Amino acid sequence: MSDDFGQEQAIRKLAPGKLVIASHNPGKVREIAALLGPYGIEPISAASLDLPEPDETGTTFIANAELKALQAADLSGLPALADDSGLAVEALRGDPGLFSARWAGPTKDFGLAMQLVHDRMEEKGPDAGHDAHFVCALALAWPDGHVEAFEGRVDGIITWPPRGTQGFGYDPIFQPIGHDISFGEMDPDQKHAMSHRADAFAKLVAAVF
Repeated sequence: MSDDFGQEQAIRKLAPGKLVIASHNPGKVREIAALLGPYGIEPISAASLDLPEPDETGTTFIANAELKALQAADLSGLPALADDSGLAVEALRGDPGLFSARWAGPTKDFGLAMQLVHDRMEEKGPDAGHDAHFVCALALAWPDGHVEAFEGRVDGIITWPPRGTQGFGYDPIFQPIGHDISFGEMDPDQKHAMSHRADAFAKLVAAVF
């Protein structure tokens, strides 16, 4: 239930305490934990609880985030927060999009994934644009099945070669609008202040705290 749709029922508030971060991606868990720090939340990773990773069968970022959050909340008996995010490249008609993680293969090799993005863009020829955006959907679920969802976005361009060792995923090839460095070159605090995840978190924080 996103605040974007103007539903009349009140959005459920999140009390301080333990919250499962329904992700097995260490970089993503670190970013989410940093963003939650000021709100009295004690983040616990799904990996530390040995929770399984569900199949991401949703057709939208929000649907995937919701199914991950609901499973983690059900299995842990605690509120759970899940993120589903991806890179959408305009020249590739929005790919890799929902399949951003899958482009990295079973070993989560994002060097391979970034090369694949570059190669596909090269196939489009020199006139193909470099516009891209990151999307982040956040879903907050409770063990009783209640869920709230929020979505954020940041626009930028694809650069090559990859630059920087900060961040994770596709960060080294994504340069946000208004900046001359990639997410991979950004200090984490700078990225946290303006990323797609930060945008989604701002909506979540305004609603549930």
